[in-house]
Amino acid sequence: MSERQGSTTLAYPFFLQVVGHHKTLSTVTSCDAQLISLQYILQAKTVFGALHALETFSQLCYFDFVLSVTGLDSAPWTIIDNPRFPYRGLLIDTARHYLPVPVIKGVIDSMTYSKLNVLHWHIVDHQSFPLEIPSYPKLWNGAYSSAEKYTMNDALDIVQYAEKRGVNVLAEIDIPGHARSWGVGYPELWPSAICQQPLDVSNNFTFKVIDGILSDISKVFKFKFVHLGGDEVNTNILCYDIINWEETFNNFGDKLDRKTVVHNWLGGGVAEKVVSAGLRCIVSNQDKWYLDHLDALWPGFYMNEPLTNISNPEQQKLVLGGEVCMWDEQIDASDIQQTIWPRAAAAAERLWTPIEKLAKDPASVTARLARFRCLLNARGVAAAPLAGYGRTAPSEPGSCMRQ
Repeated sequence: MSERQGSTTLAYPFFLQVVGHHKTLSTVTSCDAQLISLQYILQAKTVFGALHALETFSQLCYFDFVLSVTGLDSAPWTIIDNPRFPYRGLLIDTARHYLPVPVIKGVIDSMTYSKLNVLHWHIVDHQSFPLEIPSYPKLWNGAYSSAEKYTMNDALDIVQYAEKRGVNVLAEIDIPGHARSWGVGYPELWPSAICQQPLDVSNNFTFKVIDGILSDISKVFKFKFVHLGGDEVNTNILCYDIINWEETFNNFGDKLDRKTVVHNWLGGGVAEKVVSAGLRCIVSNQDKWYLDHLDALWPGFYMNEPLTNISNPEQQKLVLGGEVCMWDEQIDASDIQQTIWPRAAAAAERLWTPIEKLAKDPASVTARLARFRCLLNARGVAAAPLAGYGRTAPSEPGSCMRQ
């Protein structure tokens, strides 16, 4: 959707040039109108940068129904592009509502259209534990039903599907709280029958289970980060950097391990404190970037700036980027896409585009975002209208471009 688009898997630039002086790119050999062949040059250091360049090119093209050819607006083009932030994420939540594998793959496909490059998979929570853990097979007794589970092969399928599209999959196992579902199969993980969370950290078996989970998922999830929710765990045996929700920083401050990444969600002002302490940060402040907040409108998503009050260039580098969060308490497979889009695209532009190129007034973005929403619809993504709250229905008949 952005004016500048082009790379992924933690920051790969590209160069794209279309040479010619006519806007029509033809696949036919003759036509009443004059058709001039265009030369398309793409340079990228990685396949992921090339994928993004092709996505940019596809969004410049349109089908001319009069001439029955593919058109290219405003050629010639020269685009040299790379992302502002390396981490541009979207969270999905399969613990509150199970999402079938094809639905997750559909979300991954839609992410590539706006160059989001991290799928944060919040896999388990106190409501359900849908993931197979071979080392402790009774854990997924905590799934909602026998049909609402993911095998390790399912997880591998999702990771590989995403990887081919330039999207990293970040696994989250939220500990020690939010863990009632763990005890369905292993009640000894609960402090007591009437106190079913957090995990019983006085029991050595708890740490054996955590180690088993991390060992098993490390065979499938190859992203350099893992998200462990709200506590620190000994993961020296793993090649992961740890992401924790901001409560760990609020409680322990600069005593956290230097490799810890703090995930801000409670509100503004946290990122500047995190980077001042020399730690890395991901921004997802809930008042602006929580998609389940249907009253959070797209202009707020667009204007939410991760580097607010962070002027030191070295501290700015510690902000890896940001993430929009699709918590699923009231969302399932039937409405996830229209709840995500098009609001997530507004944040995606903020995370991709150099700050000096961003619009100062979101009203100037409206027409472009509406066009992108129509593009999503044309590609089979059920993106909701811009007007009104998130996931709203069209208010009246009319063009997709005007809703």
